[in-house]
Amino acid sequence: MAVFRNENAYILYDGETAPQMTPDWFTPSFWRKHAAVTGEAPGRGASLFLAPARLPASLQHESPAQALARQWALRPYRRGGLIAKLASHRYVYTGLERTRAFAELRLTAQLHRQGLPVPEPVGACVWRHGLTYEAALITVLIPGAHAFADDLMTLQALELSTSEPMPAAMLTLLDTTGRAIRAVHDAGLEHVDLNARNLLVDEAGHVYVIDLDRCQLHDDAPQGASWRGANLSRLARSLARFCPDHHAACLAHIHAAYHSTDQAI
Repeated sequence: MAVFRNENAYILYDGETAPQMTPDWFTPSFWRKHAAVTGEAPGRGASLFLAPARLPASLQHESPAQALARQWALRPYRRGGLIAKLASHRYVYTGLERTRAFAELRLTAQLHRQGLPVPEPVGACVWRHGLTYEAALITVLIPGAHAFADDLMTLQALELSTSEPMPAAMLTLLDTTGRAIRAVHDAGLEHVDLNARNLLVDEAGHVYVIDLDRCQLHDDAPQGASWRGANLSRLARSLARFCPDHHAACLAHIHAAYHSTDQAI
């Protein structure tokens, strides 16, 4: 990973796989100007889906082969809660490597290099403003992905009784979800917000764990670690929200796959 500085902006990227980017690449206005926004995700931060191949040829100069061929996701960092009314996109600066963007990109890159089900990182940008900063992150967009929450809501809409079996495809997805969570847990990842919106399902049915902001990587990850149970408990509350009629059955399938000895994803 290399750091590039441009006045008050600092960009962290992999010089071998990422294109040469300037700070404006991390702003929504840049992509809208070049008609390269293909979609937008709901939620705080309003992630944008980008098509870098639509950029003018002059901006693609000296980019690594195929670096711009895939779509990206741009996520500005935004605060939630009451403090957002005072400073929605500013954070206290305590050092470049402690910024949320740099920490998340390095963590994501480390897990991705291990072949774990997380997005592929592209770059992060931090703009320092004295004692505060703002930031944004770019990752490769997972093709055709949708939130696991969508599958839960679809199951809820079927209005099945609790005695009726769930569709086979849903059972397979629940198993895949359990194994994906187990894989990142075994690598030591404690996710601070493991919910059904932060699990993405791609076209092939693979499950990815996303939004690693403020997540922690433990050197030791014993099976009985309290943070593992806390993660699964948080996910359980999310299942109950999106699929109240079948959340217990869904959680049981996820737990069974999580504790299975076969951890192939």
